[in-house]
Amino acid sequence: MSYIPGQPVTAVVQRVEIHKLRQGENLILGFSIGGGIDQDPTQNPFSEDKTDKGIYVTRVTEGGPAEIAGLQVGDKIMQVNGWDMTMVTHDQARKRLTKRNEEVVRLLVTRHSLQKAVQQSMMS
Repeated sequence: MSYIPGQPVTAVVQRVEIHKLRQGENLILGFSIGGGIDQDPTQNPFSEDKTDKGIYVTRVTEGGPAEIAGLQVGDKIMQVNGWDMTMVTHDQARKRLTKRNEEVVRLLVTRHSLQKAVQQSMMS
C-alpha cells in the first residue's frame, strides 16, 4: 500500500480487539512493533513501498493476547483506540499501545492478504 503525503489514505482495514493480560503490575499485549516516522523505512521487511514509515507488527507471542485476537506479523497499525497511527514516531506508537489505564486495545490494521482479496474480488 503506497500513498502520497498529504493525500487521503485508502486502505482495507480489519478491527482487532486485544484484551491485555495482567502479569503482576504489568499489562501484556503480546506483540512487538517496528517503524515510525523517525525510523529508516528501507529497513522495514513488511512494506513493499520502501518510503512507508508506518507502524508494523514485527512479532506476535504464541498464545498471547494479540495472537488470540487475530493480530499477525506484518500487520500495519492504522489506529489505536481511535488515534491515528499513520504519522507517529516509534516511541509515540509504543506509548499509545501501552497506556496503563487501558485494559483493552482496539486496533484498525491492514494486511496484504486483505488488500489482495479485495483487489481480486473487484476484478471478477
